[in-house]
Amino acid sequence: MGDDDNIRTENQKSNLFTSFRCRLSRGEDLQLPRMLSGTTWAKALTVALLERSVGGSCNNHPLASGSPHMLVPFFELDLYRKSPEPDLTKFPSSPRVFSTHMPLHTLRQPLMNAPCKIVYMCRNVKDVLVSRWHFYAKMAKKEVERSDLESMVESFCRGVHYFGPFWDSVLSYWRGSLEDPEHVLFMKYEDLKAEPCAQVMRLAEFLGCPFSQEEKRGGSVEKILELCSFGNLSSFDVNHTGTHNIFFRKGEVDDWKNHLTTEMQKKIDMVIQEKFQGSGLEF
Repeated sequence: MGDDDNIRTENQKSNLFTSFRCRLSRGEDLQLPRMLSGTTWAKALTVALLERSVGGSCNNHPLASGSPHMLVPFFELDLYRKSPEPDLTKFPSSPRVFSTHMPLHTLRQPLMNAPCKIVYMCRNVKDVLVSRWHFYAKMAKKEVERSDLESMVESFCRGVHYFGPFWDSVLSYWRGSLEDPEHVLFMKYEDLKAEPCAQVMRLAEFLGCPFSQEEKRGGSVEKILELCSFGNLSSFDVNHTGTHNIFFRKGEVDDWKNHLTTEMQKKIDMVIQEKFQGSGLEF
């Protein structure tokens, strides 16, 4: 993919952001940005937390009949790409939950006028690149090719991506979470894997639906983690249809060690060290 294929025209960006700002200010919405960084898991957990009184078992829970990406659609990919004025009345529940790949600065203005909360899921970029490599191969219905991974690493190091450089997105939400922790929650995929119960309770608290002591004693936290586990979600029929299955591969931490060469690792580490120096954010 070349540079021109990764960049929207300024008119397209302007139209999307203008429409987005107008619609976002009309209601409460939750955003879960960035593709292939654990977004599927974050969407599932958010739905499970907000809908935990719905359905007595996994089989009749909304997640059993709707893919996380159906239940939490992307603004720019699923809604605004089809229409500059999408029908958001199809999402009547409050809070409504949507996701976006857009950087934080595009959300600053609407956030001033709307009680909107943002959950940002960050993941080690090396795992993101490997996940993206497999994702695009599945999309193209072909085997993974080493040359594609090499090209992705080079594009990353040059900051070339359809939604902008990785570091711009991550740092904007990281700083936003420090400046406005009431409205921006920064989560790490690796932390969620290492201490799932603590991180899910942290997410629930942020979303305004904390677990009661009775729920904790009754194992509600563990039940939600089981419902949203990789094995359980990937077993639902809805995630086997269409393109939904391409969002499920391994869900592991440090899988990049099985694919990236030493040279690739060094290139990525140099960029990360340069771009994140002094930010206080570590991977």
